[in-house]
Amino acid sequence: MAFAQLTFRESLRDIVTCLNAMKGKLYHAGIRGNVARSTLADANEKRDWRIFADFASILIAHAKDLYVNDDIGIELDSTAYALDSTLIDLCLTMFPWAKYQRRKKAVKIHTLMNLRGAIPEYVYISNGKMHDVLAVDLITPQPGAYYVMDKGYIDFARLYEFNQAKAFFVIPPRSNQQFRRLYSHTVDKTTGLRCDQTIVLTGHDTQHSYPDRLRRIRYYDAEQDKRLVFFTNDFILPALTIADLYKARWKIEIFFRWIKQHLRIKAFYGISENAVKTQIWIAICVYVLIAILKKQLNLEHSLYEILQILSLTLFEKRPLIEVFSDFDYKNRIGYNDNQLKLFDL
Repeated sequence: MAFAQLTFRESLRDIVTCLNAMKGKLYHAGIRGNVARSTLADANEKRDWRIFADFASILIAHAKDLYVNDDIGIELDSTAYALDSTLIDLCLTMFPWAKYQRRKKAVKIHTLMNLRGAIPEYVYISNGKMHDVLAVDLITPQPGAYYVMDKGYIDFARLYEFNQAKAFFVIPPRSNQQFRRLYSHTVDKTTGLRCDQTIVLTGHDTQHSYPDRLRRIRYYDAEQDKRLVFFTNDFILPALTIADLYKARWKIEIFFRWIKQHLRIKAFYGISENAVKTQIWIAICVYVLIAILKKQLNLEHSLYEILQILSLTLFEKRPLIEVFSDFDYKNRIGYNDNQLKLFDL
């Protein structure tokens, strides 16, 4: 049976069996210290990264069901996604396959995140040279869903395909974007809104790439002291809801930081493309597993706290709910106030 066809429980049972078998071999071999870095590197080199990608897809499907009714702080019944990417720098001499710049190597993680529960819906790992807008071609737009992107994804021919598929997008335009205002709607400027306009594009290429009307919203974010502008093909939602939806996009930035900082994804075991992708997918599996655990046990701890508690009690034979009920987190683990405010999920 293919790995991707296994159920969530069956896949987890198989992985636990493998871990137990490995632990027994290490014990009989007389290993009492840390596993050598080269041993982990060899494992990452030999095991196909697609195994872990398939397992991550199973976990993601399970997590989606758990978080499907989560409140994202916006009056929105439809599904909302954030599309973005993050770059992971690699050593020039050790990772020659990871094309990026002449004197720099990197891989890029393209992620489509479901904003309900901050669960990654789709992940694609490329070399650093792949342009962000090409990741749009990997997505099948869902009718009625909202896709929030930054200006790196502007391609009006691709955005028009979203419009034709009855999917909605929210994206900031380029500063020199050419358009013509058809009419303006009244806005309450005390909410931060500055304008709500219906426009058409007038650029030589863009007016043919996107022949339909667009909605242009200007908003002042007092908390960040930023002036924001959005283009969207949704003419029904209140303008303030569109602005709040774009602000919710920052959940994907928190996901990227969490993955990089808390799962040590910058220190790779192995230098091949397979080894790097294996470690990235394992990190994603860990993130989603912790998100599942948080929801199933109704834990009030942040994802970072759950990760730290598990790292200290990994080999204790106690029910997980008992571990989190009895664990004195404040006395066992020191707080970093600046960091915990950032990752309070």
